[in-house]
Amino acid sequence: MMTLLMASPILVSGLVVGLTIGLFQALTQIQEQTVSFVPKIVAMVMALSFALPWLINRMVEYSHQLITNIPNSIGPY
Repeated sequence: MMTLLMASPILVSGLVVGLTIGLFQALTQIQEQTVSFVPKIVAMVMALSFALPWLINRMVEYSHQLITNIPNSIGPY
């Protein structure tokens, strides 16, 4: 669940830009691969740069919770 939550901003931005560019290509009949590839990469890098502080904060919280629950998951043996 955490992986899906952390990957969703980048994937959603790539999906939105990909659908927009695909619609544009279908309307104008331009079938060049770089027309769809470059804007998706740029949008995904921008989404990553905007979401990076939030992603780091979520990962640190998750790691802290995971490490502090190690004694509870091992149990008395």
